[in-house]
Amino acid sequence: MATRNFDVVILGGGNAGLGVTVATREAGLKVALFEPDLLGGTCPNRGCMPKKVLVAAGHALDEIERAGAHKIAVGRPSLDWAALIDREKAMISGIPASLGALMERRGVEVIRQRGRLAGPNTVATDGESIEARHIVIASGSTPRRLPFTGAELMITSDEVLSERSLPASVVFVGGGVIALEFSHVYARAGVKVTILEALPQILPNMDADAVAQLRSATERIGVAIHTGVEIQRIELAGDRLRVIYGESGSERAIETDRVVNGAGRVPNVDGLDLAAGQVAADRGHVALDEHLRSASNPGVYVCGDAVGSTPQLSPIATYQGRIVGRNIVEGPSHTPDYASIPSCVFTVPALASVGLTQAAAEEKGIELRVSVNDMHEWLSGRTYAENTAWAKILVDAKTDHVVAAHLVGHAGEELINLFGLAIKHGITAEEIRDFVYGFPTFAADIKSML
Repeated sequence: MATRNFDVVILGGGNAGLGVTVATREAGLKVALFEPDLLGGTCPNRGCMPKKVLVAAGHALDEIERAGAHKIAVGRPSLDWAALIDREKAMISGIPASLGALMERRGVEVIRQRGRLAGPNTVATDGESIEARHIVIASGSTPRRLPFTGAELMITSDEVLSERSLPASVVFVGGGVIALEFSHVYARAGVKVTILEALPQILPNMDADAVAQLRSATERIGVAIHTGVEIQRIELAGDRLRVIYGESGSERAIETDRVVNGAGRVPNVDGLDLAAGQVAADRGHVALDEHLRSASNPGVYVCGDAVGSTPQLSPIATYQGRIVGRNIVEGPSHTPDYASIPSCVFTVPALASVGLTQAAAEEKGIELRVSVNDMHEWLSGRTYAENTAWAKILVDAKTDHVVAAHLVGHAGEELINLFGLAIKHGITAEEIRDFVYGFPTFAADIKSML
């Protein structure tokens, strides 16, 4: 078997892996990147970017629904689902090639295979062995496998973004981000949608009060949400599917055209042979130090969705990749700080958060000043006929620093970035209130949210 030598080998060509190449190539290191599929990974090809095309259609349908409040008479809208999917595919079709060109300009060798670890500093492929001083696992994530009978009958978000026929009904198993976002598009397209979540709360990692607001907005458009359920099995029912689940001590069943795995994603590390690389892991989660290095093999770093213990967000993947690149070049001295990175659930209205949930902040013993506002009756909310416009801002009562912000509607997916900026740079609530905002804008309401 032929052997070649590189300074850095990256397993995965998504946002995290691409981020690693910035500092390493600027430093003149010899870099190889393994990607057997489309460059860019999940986000631009099967995730946030194509999904946002569907979400934009959901926004348009929502605007049409509220047209009467603006004294505009419109007919019942008709969505051409197949054409929407075609538009989505056209929007993203050029991304992998443009990223390939970027890697070529950057001087990164892209190897169109899936590499696997064959030693502490060795990656093996079909017919070749590569030695590297540094190996980076940036292999992304894969849909979580569920253990019940008939789980193979479910589709994933990949199929949702590719199927050109619109089902009459859909059941989501799991009430995470995927389920909520696609539910808002499906429901507005006329699909009967049901969400079955095992835990007591959908979106369990987000602020409970904010999630309650989003749940109400989701149910308002006709989505049925059941929490605290246990899926027992999925079975064929003619040309449809039947989901059998337990709820409140009783067995229930629902028939549907599609069942979608909405239970989230897990690190895509199967097949990497972590043990051969002396990389310790527990159920697919690699043990890491504060610099994103393997705790058992300091020559291996992990970033992006493959980390598993951090939010699976595209900006975090890029951020971690750049940190790993700098640590490779400068030595392990940089650590990630996630406190000011916003996250958004692109429902309509969106839920946007930055910082701690109220429960987590109270658990840390922070003395909080909590401001909660229902803004749909504010002048700005009434102007745009918002059905849901809500905010909870957490401020440290001792320092006046913003601890967190949780917004639903009211352009929250844009405004949340201002709160993230305040957290990152220590801007106080008083300074936010004193700023002069453009008016009339949603941003001008920020000073009244505190």
